[in-house]
Amino acid sequence: MSRSPFAGDAGESTSGAAGDAGESTSGTQRVVGGTAEMEALGRELGATLRAGDLVVLTGPLGAGKTTLTRGIGEALGVRGPITSPTFVLARTHPSLVGGPDLVHVDAYRLRDAVELDDLDIDYERSVVVAEWGHGLIEAESDSWLDVVIARPEGAGDDFDPADAPEEPRTVTITPHGPRWA
Repeated sequence: MSRSPFAGDAGESTSGAAGDAGESTSGTQRVVGGTAEMEALGRELGATLRAGDLVVLTGPLGAGKTTLTRGIGEALGVRGPITSPTFVLARTHPSLVGGPDLVHVDAYRLRDAVELDDLDIDYERSVVVAEWGHGLIEAESDSWLDVVIARPEGAGDDFDPADAPEEPRTVTITPHGPRWA
C-alpha cells in the first residue's frame, strides 16, 4: 500500500468526506499558478500511480483537467499527445516504457454505469483518469483519488476558457480506500 504523497504537503490540508465505496482520508489543497505548474503537479501525481489506480477529476470547463492528465501521462511514459477525449469518451495511451497504459475518460456524456461499462475499460492493468466522473466511476474501484480543480469564476455565460489569462487554480486531492491508507 502507498500513502498519498500529497497528505501533509506544504499546502492547506482539508478533510474529505467518507464515501460509500471507500473510506476517505484527509485531502491536500494546493494553489497551482498556471499550465506549467498544473502539468508539473500531474507529473508528481503520475509518479505515484500504478496499474489499477483510478483518478477522478472534477472541475469546470477550462479548469485544467486535461492539462493535469497530460502531466500524468508524461510521468507514466505513455504515447501522446494527450488531448480531451470529449468526442471519443475514452482514449487509451499505451505505455512506451513497459508500465501501465493510461486510459483517459470523459464521462460528461455518460448517463449511467451501464454506459461506462460499455467502454470496456481495463481497470486492472491501466491507470484510469476520468474527467467528469464524480458519482459515476468510483464504484469501479475500492480506492481512488478525487482531484477537484477550482478556478476563478464570474466571467459570464459567454466565457471562453481559451481566451482567459492564466490564473491560479486551487487543486484538492482526496484519497479514498485502502490503496491510499
